[in-house]
Amino acid sequence: MNISNVIEEIRFDNSGLVPAVVQDIKTKDVLMLAYMSKESIEKTFEEKVVHYYSRSREKLWKKGETSGNIQRLKGFYYDCDKDSVLVEVEQVGAACHTGSYSCFFNKVLKEESQEINIIESLYSLLKNRKENPKEGSYTNYLFKEGLDKILKKIGEECSEVIIGAKNKNKEELVYEISDLIYHILVLMVNEDIFIEDIKNELIIRRKA
Repeated sequence: MNISNVIEEIRFDNSGLVPAVVQDIKTKDVLMLAYMSKESIEKTFEEKVVHYYSRSREKLWKKGETSGNIQRLKGFYYDCDKDSVLVEVEQVGAACHTGSYSCFFNKVLKEESQEINIIESLYSLLKNRKENPKEGSYTNYLFKEGLDKILKKIGEECSEVIIGAKNKNKEELVYEISDLIYHILVLMVNEDIFIEDIKNELIIRRKA
């Protein structure tokens, strides 16, 4: 791929910039909106770490340069009008300067949908709890106690699932399975395993 040819396709504004929507490739959350110049795009592809152009400082900047919260380049697209880009990243730490995982945390409206993926939504919440601890949170208690505590809880929940099944009590079994799934997701976040990793493994098994 010749990045120079890609840059020639993009329609930059009068300031030589193009808006960039940044999305976490694993969770699909929109993390931020920034601006890129030709130079920042070139740097991004050269280093595989995302660079932007700061309009306030009027200079090129590498995301996470001082905080360490870098964004590893995983995908790059431009839209049908060629005047905006979508950057897929692997986010290290929080994307927002406030410490929030995403810059888009000011909720105005969110309609509940039957199609929401509750597993991915819960995973995203747990990941946010780890990166932005909340006082009194049971999830943060587990992360603070560490791997041994998380594994102990998973062992306990496995036993309770078995008991629920042996009791032939559907309500009890649903409750215990939900507890087990929650603690497994905590383990996944703690060990930096993504939902996509599990999906890919299951796809391989489906083909076996």
